[in-house]
Amino acid sequence: MGHKVHPTGFRLGVVKGWQSRWYAERDYKDLLAEDFMLRKTIQKELANAAISRIEIERAAANQVSVTIHTAKPGIVIGKSGEKVDRLRTMLEAKTKKRVRLNIVEIRQPELDAYLVGRSIAEQLEKRVSFRRAMKQAVQKTMRANAKGIRVIVGGRLGGAEIARSEKEVEGKIPLHTLRADIDYGLTEAHTTFGVIGIKVWIYKGDILPSKRREGGEAQQESAMPFTPRERGETGERRGERRAPRGARPQSGDRQQRGERPARAQGERAPRGERTAQGSERTPRAPRAQGDRPVRQPGERSTRSRRTESPAGEAPVVQEAQKVAEIEAPAVQDVQEIEIPAVQDTQGIEAPAVQDIQEIEAPETQATPPPAPGDGTTESE
Repeated sequence: MGHKVHPTGFRLGVVKGWQSRWYAERDYKDLLAEDFMLRKTIQKELANAAISRIEIERAAANQVSVTIHTAKPGIVIGKSGEKVDRLRTMLEAKTKKRVRLNIVEIRQPELDAYLVGRSIAEQLEKRVSFRRAMKQAVQKTMRANAKGIRVIVGGRLGGAEIARSEKEVEGKIPLHTLRADIDYGLTEAHTTFGVIGIKVWIYKGDILPSKRREGGEAQQESAMPFTPRERGETGERRGERRAPRGARPQSGDRQQRGERPARAQGERAPRGERTAQGSERTPRAPRAQGDRPVRQPGERSTRSRRTESPAGEAPVVQEAQKVAEIEAPAVQDVQEIEIPAVQDTQGIEAPAVQDIQEIEAPETQATPPPAPGDGTTESE
């Protein structure tokens, strides 16, 4: 068994409204039967007027307001309103109440699910191929800026003896999303070989509540960029807002670290005069251009990295740098002395190995073969 939910009934009170709007207690069944009779009569009288839905309201006890949504309002109204007047008198005679008719035009019939299903049904009754009718309906709907459509046709398709169902889908149909505006329509095609049912779902987009919509508009307004100011105005305003650094008032609760001399806004103190927590830094001694040692390609630097230390330890780091500068040339001298010694050793030892080979070679060849008269055989 299938557990299918009607798309319109699932969204009632959320994004969809009721087609009958009235309230009754004791005479509920009579008013419900009256609504059914009104809809059936209007559909029968205006069968070729492409009527999508009929809404009924009851404001008073003896007054009924009927709204007809149609894609062909000219057929409903008729010439100078003759058909409307004739339909009104017929409905008043059947209900014995005052009936007021409102006609609303449907601008895009391709986006109305019932009208799309009705057009497919009319083509099937004219013996058009069901696949062709479905594909044409889907293409027209998607061309009308719909986000998705699903069409299901079931019955004796093409006059087959066994009934089956065919489906045509394009886009997306989020049936589980309550805020999705999904129009659903069910209609039938009465052919010579039986009834063919047609179901159409059309997804038009999401409907957000008014509160969310207003909140989104407010966020968009607040997110609008400010107009850029000129550079001159910005500089003047900053100068007016900010006081000079030396003239800032200090709170009494805050501990005074060191008194800074007042100076102009753009003036910067020299490097040796800066103070940190009341102690002055010692100026760095200038170094001559030739004092920096030249480092060989494979040599590793012996200069110690400078770590963060308090203000009093700055001279110790400088002394370590001087020691590294003094020791660097000593490493170079050792390398320069050791390199030629290795080369000389190789040059001296190479001929000695050759001489040994030349001396041993003739001794091996000079060994005499065994005499034939010793009684020894070749195998021995």
